[in-house]
Amino acid sequence: MSDFILSNLMWFWLGAFIVFVIIEAATQALTTIWAAIAAFLMIFLSKTNMPLRWQILLFLIITILLIVFTRPFAIKKLKLGKDKMNVNALEGQEILITKKITQFEKGEGKAKNGVIWSVTSADGSEIAENTVCIVQKVNGNTLEVSAK
Repeated sequence: MSDFILSNLMWFWLGAFIVFVIIEAATQALTTIWAAIAAFLMIFLSKTNMPLRWQILLFLIITILLIVFTRPFAIKKLKLGKDKMNVNALEGQEILITKKITQFEKGEGKAKNGVIWSVTSADGSEIAENTVCIVQKVNGNTLEVSAK
């Protein structure tokens, strides 16, 4: 079996490339794509008479270099993991105060989607009813707001 692999290294690297692409497509974690790129390069380098151990070492070096130098840039450009979901999407949005906020009592606010939330003032000040506010922070099920 090892003689077959050694005589057909191009197919070995092509198989590795396909496996890494499938894993990346399934996970979409931007991790195995770098190994897939390195395996793709190794398809061409396998045409040289380089021994397998050096090819594997070169594959590992290329993969590590791609992860270290390009993954942070790719994550930043693709904005992976930056989606605000559910309640965190309220930060920065306007809400209408439906029950007065005092220093010692929470009020209520209505979001644009019609949901009523418990609200407190971000700076501890009183906010009157029918005031439009901006959500500064989300603490559990309570929004911290400041007057617009």
